Amino acid sequence: MGSGGVGGLFGGRLAHSGCDVTFVARGAHLAAMREHGLLLESEAHGDTLLNPVKVTDDPLSAGTPDLILFAVKLWDTEAVARSLQPIVGPDTAVLSLQNGVVKDDILRGVFGEKALMGGVAYVGTHIARPGVIHQVGPLQRLVFGEYDGGRSARAEGLLAALLRAGIQAELSADVRVAIWEKYAFLVGLSGATASMRSTIGPVREHPQTRAFLHDLMREAVAVGRALGVALPENYADERLKFADSVPATMDSSLHHDLRNGNRLEVEWLAGGVVQLGRKAGVPTPCNRAVWDVLALHANGRRAA
Repeated sequence: MGSGGVGGLFGGRLAHSGCDVTFVARGAHLAAMREHGLLLESEAHGDTLLNPVKVTDDPLSAGTPDLILFAVKLWDTEAVARSLQPIVGPDTAVLSLQNGVVKDDILRGVFGEKALMGGVAYVGTHIARPGVIHQVGPLQRLVFGEYDGGRSARAEGLLAALLRAGIQAELSADVRVAIWEKYAFLVGLSGATASMRSTIGPVREHPQTRAFLHDLMREAVAVGRALGVALPENYADERLKFADSVPATMDSSLHHDLRNGNRLEVEWLAGGVVQLGRKAGVPTPCNRAVWDVLALHANGRRAA
């Protein structure tokens, strides 16, 4: 559900390995996939063309799935989830690969606890042009699991399918921590690249912008810890080292959307840290700065 950079990449890898995948798309992306298939571009992994692909703009036509990979923009979460209720069967699993840390709270209210698995994706991708997903760097990692920490049959089955597809997948015994680990890094990457209009390379090289990147992540970690998430106190230091290991050309979807005049998820990224920080009594001045700086662009160029 949502065949952009994240959904298109992971769905495409699963389809290429032989899984029965139905893509839900719209507009020019849908038209291109119907006519030419789905192309996954990657310098690290080589290009993969899936043609034909099963793609539709009506998810209700897909029948009752074993798994829904949920990858729409955050502002569409509740409305899209409610539209999927008719095809969610008693054994259907729902796994959100969206950004942020409130996504599953929203989905839980629609689908209930049983259907939901938690997860996060680590990958640098975007729609390069209709029908084409472009990946930057080699990373294709997906961490997921049941919220009770157990190794269920459905989780083990999905793990096996992901590994067959060549994806670096792992089951987490504490998926809430895994989601916050991703969130802390993404808050830094997205906030720094979008507010500075730059890829990660120049940001991590300049002393001032490197310090700002570090502070964005430290604030997210502090908020998570205050809310009871078992993040190490020095986790932002570890993520800064990780930022040094990724390709200098790595970008964020937030910066990509800003460049293209699209609506931004800043309310749930930097804004999420600010809002959760207020509840937890943790100051978040750097994330507040990002949210403020991008406020005039948050609804996209078309809305402006």
